[in-house]
Amino acid sequence: MASPALICDTEQWKALQAHVGAIQKTHLRDLMADADRCKAMTAEFEGIFLDYSRQQATGETIEKLLKLAEAAKLKEKIEKMFKGEKINSTENRSVLHVALRAPRDAVINSDGVNVVPEVWSVKDKIKQFSDTFRSGSWVGATGKALTNVVSVGIGGSFLGPLFVHTALQTDPEAAECAKGRQLRFLANVDPVDVARSIKDLDPETTLVVVVSKTFTTAETMLNARTLKEWIISSLGPQAVSKHMIAVSTNLKLVKEFGIDPNNAFAFWDWVGGRYSVCSAVGVLPLSLQYGFPIVQKFLEGASSIDNHFYSSSFEKNIPVLLGLLSVWNVSFLGYPARAILPYSQALEKLAPHIQQLSMESNGKGVSIDGVQLSFETGEIDFGEPGTNGQHSFYQLIHQGRVIPCDFIGVVKSQQPVYLKGETVSNHDELMSNFFAQPDALAYGKTPEQLQSEKVPEHLIPHKTFKGNRPSLSLLLPQLSAYEIGQLLSIYEHRIAVQGFIWGINSFDQWGVELGKSLASQVRKQLHGSRMEGKPVEGFNHSTSSLLARYLAVKPSTPYDTTVMPKV
Repeated sequence: MASPALICDTEQWKALQAHVGAIQKTHLRDLMADADRCKAMTAEFEGIFLDYSRQQATGETIEKLLKLAEAAKLKEKIEKMFKGEKINSTENRSVLHVALRAPRDAVINSDGVNVVPEVWSVKDKIKQFSDTFRSGSWVGATGKALTNVVSVGIGGSFLGPLFVHTALQTDPEAAECAKGRQLRFLANVDPVDVARSIKDLDPETTLVVVVSKTFTTAETMLNARTLKEWIISSLGPQAVSKHMIAVSTNLKLVKEFGIDPNNAFAFWDWVGGRYSVCSAVGVLPLSLQYGFPIVQKFLEGASSIDNHFYSSSFEKNIPVLLGLLSVWNVSFLGYPARAILPYSQALEKLAPHIQQLSMESNGKGVSIDGVQLSFETGEIDFGEPGTNGQHSFYQLIHQGRVIPCDFIGVVKSQQPVYLKGETVSNHDELMSNFFAQPDALAYGKTPEQLQSEKVPEHLIPHKTFKGNRPSLSLLLPQLSAYEIGQLLSIYEHRIAVQGFIWGINSFDQWGVELGKSLASQVRKQLHGSRMEGKPVEGFNHSTSSLLARYLAVKPSTPYDTTVMPKV
């Protein structure tokens, strides 16, 4: 008998649907009273501790989710990914970001060829280049050593590396290695972003890294040409080869741009953009800033979770458990959003990266076979470091909509502070909230409790917290490069698990194409109207009206004049 076309047709899916009613009748206050249940709902790996006892789930729920994983052939799909099978079927590609951080002696095949030696060849080249750059041996056009780096890319070529860079900035070991250096990222084609990325930088001491697989991405290449002009206007055309390098596979266009192909660093079509932080996309700029040894620790951390994900039983497998719980929350309990709440300012760029990683991967409406789905997939991800978020959107998650929360804490602060005479250290103050908020969401506060506290009757409805709001807690021992790599890998695999269960392709992103295609039509219209006075035509009334209003105001500088941002 053929397998059902969709996972929702299976008995295991229907069993979970039937189970929802029992869960909805049970408050988290009652679930949390069961110490054995709470103890069972934990998992640990290398000091990373997951507590998911505040999920709206019982042991029976987990058993049913594990049976759903079996029905979805989760183990088989994970093995296919690690073995390099072309699970990205719409693009006929392998999905091998795990190969980017695999040990040198690992064997991971794509099209029958072990890709690990090629990965290490690029990493060795990055190490050699970054060592030369950081030693001062690589000099610019005027003979000065380069100490500033601007990485130009967008989407996956930007958000992942920015997350890692931001997390490393306050790690003592990484910060020591980065002394006297600056790393900035330019992503938005908005000239304001250009201005900010080069503010107070001197072209004489700046290296630009252009990150584009094809060297054709419209926003990235316009930004690259803008910084190229910034360098040329100050140092002359011959300076480009000394002040610009590339991460790309299109050596022909790299050379035509003016960059020496020897200073181009490769990556592969089996690396999706949002999964590319462990490729030259992230490893090169991060190595220029922090040195390759720090970045290698980050890669080793990611690899440790890869091994845990691949080999651990699902009952204690952190990414698998997280993925299954997300499926439960989205597809069965009907919660469309997830808040990512790191209690560490160093992780302030985690949520923006996970937004792309998750929403671009799993924001799909059809199965991997092209069958329309009858259930929702994907989550609306957002977040902010604690305790900032508490003074922002926590009002909504406590007394408004129910939004499952990921609380991420760190035992040992990157920057410990204790003021003599204070009740607790600064980090303990932060972590007091990390431990308290999940309980506040789970237990809430009843009208009876408020009455016993003699709260005025008219305020009781306003001060009542219904509770029963799910969350999970992920506690890291510290936040060095190694743990940052582990955290990245946990979320990457969690998102893959969700896609594998839902039966969608988490590794393509056709949804970004339509807007880009329509933008090219607008671009042609703007050029024709500016340069040749062509009327606006071929658009609907609304877009035509907006374009006419936009074009009615003449640009302050003619198109035949080069103007750079004023910084």
